[in-house]
Amino acid sequence: MAKPVAAKPAVKPVAVAPRVEEPKKVLTQRQGFKTNEFVVYPAHGVGQILAIEDQEIAGAKLELFVINFMKDKMTLRVPTAKVANVGMRKLSEPALVKKALETLKGRARIKRTMWSRRAQEYEAKINSGDIVAIAEVVRDLYRSESQPEQSYSERQLYEAALDRLSREIAVVQHVTETEAVKEIESQLAKSPRRGAKTEAEAGAEGDVDADADADVDGDDAAVADEAA
Repeated sequence: MAKPVAAKPAVKPVAVAPRVEEPKKVLTQRQGFKTNEFVVYPAHGVGQILAIEDQEIAGAKLELFVINFMKDKMTLRVPTAKVANVGMRKLSEPALVKKALETLKGRARIKRTMWSRRAQEYEAKINSGDIVAIAEVVRDLYRSESQPEQSYSERQLYEAALDRLSREIAVVQHVTETEAVKEIESQLAKSPRRGAKTEAEAGAEGDVDADADADVDGDDAAVADEAA
């Protein structure tokens, strides 16, 4: 007769301490930029860095700036390592803003080229992120009440440049955009009377004043618009 096998004592489960995840490190500064700071992204203008976060995209970890463009109701994520490539920069210093405002008081310079080519140059200046170059576009495309009206394409470019310029001035000077636009317009009003330059001077410099070339501008712009 088989001997009864003694039952093995039940093994008590060993309590395992719950795994404590290390708190995620909150990034607040990278590449000289920090959260809540206003920056200029050339293709979109002034935005604010909401956060710096890590994300995994296609198996690779990326560190990103989360930038909010409130007026455009848009959020952009830019790899922190790419800020130099895309031209993202800090806000202009007050001295540079002053230089841009001084630029507005200068004489408008318009090249004797087809409107389509000039329009490309204006767009390149607007998207360069250079506040002085943007001010040059505002100056060159501005039309006072006594001057010929702008074509649709001219107006579009003028308003785009004015919007970029006024946004940055507003943030730097801690004023509203409306106040910034008024300051810009007051500087434009101080510009010399257009059309005062002689044809010889215009030919030597390769450009003309806004009034002197108004008819050419309008015709070229009309052709460009119809072609579009």
